[in-house]
Amino acid sequence: MNSILELKGNRFLQGGKTKGIGPITLNGENKLIESSFIYSLISQLETIKSFWEEEKRPFPGVLISVFYNKIVAKSNRISGLFKGLNSSYSIVGAKFSKDKNKHIITYYIDNEDLDSSIKKLQSVKDILDKYFNGIMTKQIFDQRSSFSKVNFKANNISESMFKQVLKDVSYIESFNIEKASEEYKESIVTLYDTGMDVKELLKELGIDVLSTRILENKTVLLDEIQMKILLTKAPYLIYMSGVNVGKLSPDDFKEKVGEEVYSIKSPGIEPTIGVIDTLFDKRVYFSDWVEYHEMVDENIPKSTDDYRHGTAVSSIIVDGPRLNPWLDDGCGNFKVRHFGVCLGKEFSSFSIIKMIKQIIIENLDIKVWNLSLGSSREVNDNFISIEASILDQIQHDYDVIFVVAGTNSFSENIKKIGSPADSINGLVVNSVSKKGLSAKYSRRGLVLSFFAKPDVSYYGGTEEEYINVFEPLGPQLVGGTSFAAPWIARKLSYLIDVLGFNKEVAKALIIDSARGWEESPSPEKVALYGNGIVPIRIEDIISTKDDEIKFVVTDINEKWNTYNYFFPIPLVNNSYPFFVKATMTYFPKCNKNQGVDYTNTELNLHFGRIKDDGKLLEINDDKQNPSEDIDEDRHYILEGDARKKFRKWDNVKFIIENPNAKKKPKKSYRNKCWGMEIKTNNRLEALDGVGLRFAVVVTLKEINGVNRIDEFIRNCSLHGGIVNKVDTKIRTNLFEKINEDIELK
Repeated sequence: MNSILELKGNRFLQGGKTKGIGPITLNGENKLIESSFIYSLISQLETIKSFWEEEKRPFPGVLISVFYNKIVAKSNRISGLFKGLNSSYSIVGAKFSKDKNKHIITYYIDNEDLDSSIKKLQSVKDILDKYFNGIMTKQIFDQRSSFSKVNFKANNISESMFKQVLKDVSYIESFNIEKASEEYKESIVTLYDTGMDVKELLKELGIDVLSTRILENKTVLLDEIQMKILLTKAPYLIYMSGVNVGKLSPDDFKEKVGEEVYSIKSPGIEPTIGVIDTLFDKRVYFSDWVEYHEMVDENIPKSTDDYRHGTAVSSIIVDGPRLNPWLDDGCGNFKVRHFGVCLGKEFSSFSIIKMIKQIIIENLDIKVWNLSLGSSREVNDNFISIEASILDQIQHDYDVIFVVAGTNSFSENIKKIGSPADSINGLVVNSVSKKGLSAKYSRRGLVLSFFAKPDVSYYGGTEEEYINVFEPLGPQLVGGTSFAAPWIARKLSYLIDVLGFNKEVAKALIIDSARGWEESPSPEKVALYGNGIVPIRIEDIISTKDDEIKFVVTDINEKWNTYNYFFPIPLVNNSYPFFVKATMTYFPKCNKNQGVDYTNTELNLHFGRIKDDGKLLEINDDKQNPSEDIDEDRHYILEGDARKKFRKWDNVKFIIENPNAKKKPKKSYRNKCWGMEIKTNNRLEALDGVGLRFAVVVTLKEINGVNRIDEFIRNCSLHGGIVNKVDTKIRTNLFEKINEDIELK
């Protein structure tokens, strides 16, 4: 087995875009634009204007939803109508159509912007009728001479604005006002951002809420009566909502037969994993390993069942391999800091959300957190759950990572995963049997119709082989994603706390170890298994086969292009005898108010040989983000295809050559090094991607089975790089030395 290599020394460089915005062009999928269609859009806006003029509302602006005719790239959203180039800053919500092939984006704009948009559309219609017989085609539009005869000044619009509005129209299907459906249960509600303080906004509608029921100014907990008032007076204000009182997704179990006396050594310098779960019973044999904090009101009556789930989860983290020898991962024992935040059946999502943020901020010494609490309710196709959005925010803002159970189902009516397993930044775990088949209780992704969740799968116990845990009344055989997640938390903590990797590298190593060399698993397979099943032994994650070279690089993104052109892949007879794959992870800033366009920053991974013209020959033939042209979406690949084929906007990237290709060495060019580029796109603020750390795991597989790792290390040294072999023995000894107590005399 070859050790994984850390490449250091040759740091990534940073470069900005060299070209400005390209020419305005129409939607290539639309053959023509007729003035009659523009007239219908004008009529729709006038109807919307009349509605808002008659509506008594506490906020000054108007909410309008734009129904686009496709999934649109950021560069193809409205930028002539509404607030012009600043219209993206007016977006307060985004979702997909029922068929998931079109965008519906909601804007909040001023009355004046609405009036201006109507006038612009009228001017464009008049010009089409007067100069172009009421029809504009892409061919006519692209000919500069087509507009020489037009008197734009007489029609109160500039040529550039005329073109921009036509471009907007070519992507629009209709305008409307979105309204929430009726639901009168106690709910956590997120309102569209109208610029008003949510407490004042609701007060104007006759709803008084306590400040303690408000979360981050746009999200509020409302009772049934308050929900009824809001839905009656202002249903258009509700962006997303979910019932507050949830039920834990059920676990499977089988009675443990026989008695066994358990004992464990005293804890030492082992790493600590955070657990947020139901209550913990201090009477169990491993209680010295658990620092317990009960967050549930002491006056609330509690039963034995309230302690079962949390105690069982912590037993796996502390002593899982001894309880389950077939799952001995080689990671040893771990200490636990356990926070009991709810009882064993029902819980308040709102209360848990507020507690989690407080818990993390007060315990930043812990890097890995296990969250095996999951809702029985399915996630929404168009919105990230409130619980998951808070987890994503915490993981972006603080140097922590959550391992989240994929949630369970024992009903055919519940198939999709439940919150918070829709966390994009978290590492979500589904469950498989000992033979590697999906457990009958495992629920399915994807998230927001696009994001690959779960991330990975692991052994969580089935009828074939249950997981042995320790509960308040002793050992118990159980099954559930709740008991798969703690095993991954153990591996992550070992990678981060013992071996010293950052969370980006650790997450990338876990996902890469599960993915293997499969090029494109089906959506159905990803929805159940994620990227695959993580190996049991930790050495199978931090080492690789003799015919493979696996190395990791990590750095911080600062500009549009973060690049490194010094990867000296071994040459044989002036060619490269390798298949190649790479996995990248990062933790972007997210915005739940952007709906399906949830992640603010896209980092796109490019890796390959450097051609004689200085450009990369990507291993996966990715045409996104070309260096020579800034307007990549329009000229190279459609947004929908980019999301489907290249995982655009996903925060986990996996690129691979076709593994079924012939075993033929790759041609070399004048530059004998390979290059890596990380290209950045931001949806909202240009600075969202600045300071964003990423990690990439690259694997080279020698097509003839030859071990070339020593040659690669030598090449890196000759190019001024620093190569560290990941030696677990050395790093474990270092961890022990750093954490040992020194007695001063």
